Amino acid sequence: MTNYAKAISKELKINEQYAANAIQLIDEGNTIPFIARYRKEATGSMDDQLLRELGERLEYLRNLDKRKVEVVNSITEQGAMTDEIAKALDKADTLAKVEDIYRPYKPKKKTRANIAKAKGLEPLATILMLQVAKTNPEKEAEKYLTEEVTSIEDALSGARDIIAESISDNADIRNLLRDLYHSSAVLRSEKAKDEDSVYAQYYDFSESVSKIAGHRVLAINRGEKEGFLKAGIELNEEDALDIIFNETVKESGGKSKDQVKLAAEDAYKRLIASSLENEIRSELTDKASEGAISLFGENLRQLLMQPPIKGKVAMGLDPGYRMGCKVAVVDATGKVLDTAVVFPTPEFKKVELAKTTIKALIKKHKVQIIAIGNGTASKETEIFAADVLHGLGAVKDKPQYMMVSEAGASVYSASKLAAEEFPQFDVNLRSAVSIARRLQDPLAELVKIDPKAVGVGQYQHDMPQKRLNETLDGVVEDCVNSIGVDLNTASAPLLTRVAGLSASVAKNIVAAREENGEFTSRAQIKKVKGLGPKAFEQCAGFLRIPGAKNKLDETAVHPESYDAAKKLLELTGFKLTDIGTEAITSLPSMCKLIGWDKLVKETGAGRPTLEDITNELLKPGRDMRDELPQPMLRSDILSIEDLKPDMELMGTVRNVIDFGAFVDIGVHQDGLVHVSQISDKYIKHPSDVLKVGQVIKVKIIDIDVKKNRIALTTKNCGNQF
Repeated sequence: MTNYAKAISKELKINEQYAANAIQLIDEGNTIPFIARYRKEATGSMDDQLLRELGERLEYLRNLDKRKVEVVNSITEQGAMTDEIAKALDKADTLAKVEDIYRPYKPKKKTRANIAKAKGLEPLATILMLQVAKTNPEKEAEKYLTEEVTSIEDALSGARDIIAESISDNADIRNLLRDLYHSSAVLRSEKAKDEDSVYAQYYDFSESVSKIAGHRVLAINRGEKEGFLKAGIELNEEDALDIIFNETVKESGGKSKDQVKLAAEDAYKRLIASSLENEIRSELTDKASEGAISLFGENLRQLLMQPPIKGKVAMGLDPGYRMGCKVAVVDATGKVLDTAVVFPTPEFKKVELAKTTIKALIKKHKVQIIAIGNGTASKETEIFAADVLHGLGAVKDKPQYMMVSEAGASVYSASKLAAEEFPQFDVNLRSAVSIARRLQDPLAELVKIDPKAVGVGQYQHDMPQKRLNETLDGVVEDCVNSIGVDLNTASAPLLTRVAGLSASVAKNIVAAREENGEFTSRAQIKKVKGLGPKAFEQCAGFLRIPGAKNKLDETAVHPESYDAAKKLLELTGFKLTDIGTEAITSLPSMCKLIGWDKLVKETGAGRPTLEDITNELLKPGRDMRDELPQPMLRSDILSIEDLKPDMELMGTVRNVIDFGAFVDIGVHQDGLVHVSQISDKYIKHPSDVLKVGQVIKVKIIDIDVKKNRIALTTKNCGNQF
């Protein structure tokens, strides 16, 4: 059985003992956020992403061992197990290698080789494979003529079928050919029909399997699925046959050699080539999918972690034509203050009435920021909003606006969750509320939406959905727990993402809050229905209670460490009431003066935990998003016709993909910065430099008004990357 800690530590280049501790913590039912935050001493401070990778490898290795046991049992039951097979299985480090070893013993459907064996031709195949120089294949074949085998050629053909299947099942040969495919094969595509499409660049395309980019693989797969492309793996057949001949053909084999050669050619063309082509296509797809899922996850992380615009009254505009533009005003906490429907597009001849309504709402509720959804009619709505703001004149604190991705807003607004939250509003008004709240706190609002629907991926519908969901859910969970949530204001969907809390327990927490009033301590949630000791251990540190009687309940300090925190304060000369005040700013220097070794001994907590406690005592409930650059707000609008080559503009990165990034520069259409235009230095991937939500300076390279395309560059623009 595999030593999982040893294998994983070698793969991930981490300490073996830390790997063993992490495995034990996972097996004990601890969540990844809890382990990452509150078990740093045990894991060597592994972050959540590394812990998830460790967990995935652990699952793979356990499944590998499980499959090995199944294969051993099957081969043993057949009476075919040998020391050589057992050693090969023990050494196999991938599922593919295990299946290669099992292939000869795997129960097969009716094959040509099985039929030949049933006719008694296996001894003839064995004689031919020996390739003794003096053997006469025809004379040997005569010995096997029966009512079923009526000619010498029938006998030789059947023997070759047996040899071909034996060659096809040979694990060593398949491994050698697999290496050849990886190093020398190409993925080729061509058009399947004479019709223009988005796949035109792949109508006559080929690229090495070893070098082809993941997004090209996924594009070809989709083009093939939609009927625009024909695709396949191509390999020099002579090179493949040379490998098989080297392994199976004896130069001194006389006439038997010729029979083995014919069988080897048949094995490759009929049995091996298509099998390995499917395997390589599958590998390419899996690798490309994994890359796309990883990129989607990273983009989602950046989107969720965009800085909130706190403490401001927001107006959300959900653009539309026939049904009008839906308007919602929410206060600084996200509570809905007012709603309306206006028709800002000229064809309805109600623009002036719409302006009057919006101005009145801005004045009545002292609106400070406006969020505009970027879907249908957003261009016209943005022009309208900019005109309204211009019409306000030089008033103090005039609102600014920002285009907000409305991806998933319609999915959310029609959901059961939205109906429970806003039973008094129709679907369209719920969207406007969601859009306004996305500007106030992207994380708190976007957790209500299926992560796949937030619009920062590529080819997400082509991905293995289980794997995609696991990755994206993990990202959301990590983001929510790294920030923490206010126990007295968090929605049930937000609480559901807290480590250790199920959807039902999250709803019970909200119900208890509504029935009994706000929680005044973390300990009170122990009384919530369904929240047992294990769940409390996992979730408590991520729940905050601003203004709590016990100041530690405001922080990310876990209740299990309260005694250590109090002892730390005592040793350094501070009190609980000093937490978060100017008085405690000298805490780090006091810790250094006393010495960490002594503090560790006196408090009973490890140094990583004490350092985390120190940071929390300095800034209780710190939101790391507040330290990031604020989103870019606008008060005016550009048209694509206003753009000129070499014009420099500020923009916001909306999506990062394999071949570049899309940037919002204040016109309806996002511009594309191709990967070749990101930096003069070599970058492996656009995500190495650009992140969703990042504000950057770009320069216009080219504008195609007809196709609504804008080409941008970030080179020589003074960006700090």
